[in-house]
Amino acid sequence: MNKRNYQKELDRVLDTISGSLASGGAPPKLLLHACCAPCSSYVLEYLSAYFEITVFFYNPNIYPPQEYEKRVAEERRLIGEMPSRNPVHFQEGTYDPERFFEAVKGLENEPEGGARCRRCFELRLAEAARQAKAGGYDYFTTSLTISPLKNADVLNEIGEAAGREYGVAYLNSDFKKRDGYKRSIRLSEEYGLYRQNYCGCVFSVRG
Repeated sequence: MNKRNYQKELDRVLDTISGSLASGGAPPKLLLHACCAPCSSYVLEYLSAYFEITVFFYNPNIYPPQEYEKRVAEERRLIGEMPSRNPVHFQEGTYDPERFFEAVKGLENEPEGGARCRRCFELRLAEAARQAKAGGYDYFTTSLTISPLKNADVLNEIGEAAGREYGVAYLNSDFKKRDGYKRSIRLSEEYGLYRQNYCGCVFSVRG
């Protein structure tokens, strides 16, 4: 089986949108699940030329609460300071760590990047899909694929499944491609963004 090229898949969608915009069409609405400001920086720079974006900050996995609040504040600040061709909005999901712990119950000792992380991705992307459907968005996606430590195949598989379940289009991506991750580092430096040294949950701190 040939490995899918998610960047090329994204290119095809963006080419179609470019044609529509050139003909005077309105930018489609995208709900972007974001895990933190550094990871979303490049994604916003890249995709705001094509979409009206709402950043959906839904991360009940983040530990401790002070870390969560810090990441929310940085996301809001980035959106307020970063220029964009089309409007960028912010929506904060419910911070309910117990929902995360319930989702990963029995997987506490799994290695980082394993079954526990997959369950966490499923939780967050399902909620993003639900919100995208409820809000009448054209697409939803996640900034998580920008991380070199995250498996784009797994994330896109989960996103597509969530999209099918809720009836909303998932925008496939591998944002680390074309130096996306390197660009996110440069943007983080430019805006003085807080860059955490662990993924988010208590288990990633331990690991």
